[in-house]
Amino acid sequence: MKLRLENGMEFQGWSFGCAEAVSGEVVFNTSMVGYPEQLTDATYSGQILCLTYPLIGNYGVPSENLIAESLSEKLESDRIHPKGLIVFDFCEQYSNWEAEKGLEQWMVEQKLTGIYGIDTRELTKILRDKGSMKGEIIPEGAAKPAEAVKATPADVCCKEVIVYAAQPAQDVENINGSKAATAAGKKVVLVDCGVKHSIIRNLIARGVEVIRVPYDYDFTTLEYDGVYVSNGPGCPCDCPQTVENLKKVLAGNKPLFGLGLGFHLIAEAVGCEMQKLLHPHRGANQPVRKEGTNRSYITAQNVCRTVKPASVPADWEVFFTNLNDGSIDGLRHKTKPFAGTNFSPEVCVGLMENVTPIDEFITKL
Repeated sequence: MKLRLENGMEFQGWSFGCAEAVSGEVVFNTSMVGYPEQLTDATYSGQILCLTYPLIGNYGVPSENLIAESLSEKLESDRIHPKGLIVFDFCEQYSNWEAEKGLEQWMVEQKLTGIYGIDTRELTKILRDKGSMKGEIIPEGAAKPAEAVKATPADVCCKEVIVYAAQPAQDVENINGSKAATAAGKKVVLVDCGVKHSIIRNLIARGVEVIRVPYDYDFTTLEYDGVYVSNGPGCPCDCPQTVENLKKVLAGNKPLFGLGLGFHLIAEAVGCEMQKLLHPHRGANQPVRKEGTNRSYITAQNVCRTVKPASVPADWEVFFTNLNDGSIDGLRHKTKPFAGTNFSPEVCVGLMENVTPIDEFITKL
């Protein structure tokens, strides 16, 4: 089996999981743990995911149980989204009290093609330095795979409105010892562009009722206290109706927050110009600084674009700055409760380290 990049480079490896030829954009993630969550993150839909940590699969795969309609108990969605997986080595023998099956069994069930024996750190350096590129995983003797089709929110969002009842607000501690914000009795519209289920679990655990709507649904006629626009694959050009709906929200004063693609959609709605990042932000170790403070955070990201600084409107300001390249990783309105970030605030290292944007959103409901 081989991995072939669009620049002509080839890597030889061995097959595991499903053995079908696949093609897609090759991206990487630098996390040491979290492969079940990464594989079920819809942001990776249609992509080939390279994991830099050298041993994958050692703690198996947790339960795929649902705790509510279309809401996973442990994972980020109800299925695997990437088309291919690249690792240095995978562990056939797993051990973890939460594990229900092995990684390879899960990949076969979900028809995910895998290749191991690849120098994933060398591959990551190539992708980091040369930028994103298309690739193919081709088993021995297999025909060339069909050209990859870019995934969009339409491929991964919910197809109807789903309401999640609030849970009794949980006593969650932030890294500074403060208690996480709660908002019992409030309703939040969650615009599903490919939402990670940890976002829903995080919101309902804070006492919020969540109304999950498809990305292009006109939610502006609903009764709600705030709007949360999720992550997802694709770009703002795939979501013109979403942008129009957000313009209506921006004309009012109800809290609005977006992450990843959701942030980009808000930026598009206020007239910002987007630009491709020279080095896309991938993985779980992207450092950002909250503007106006000396506080930095280590964040998880999977984005390839950001806002052009010169296009930021006068009534908006930089919320977070990426400390690797100085690019904008978040914006917020100077007077209204609107904000967005490139990173996933609900992804935490240790205690609830990165929930500051969510806390600010919740307290304004």
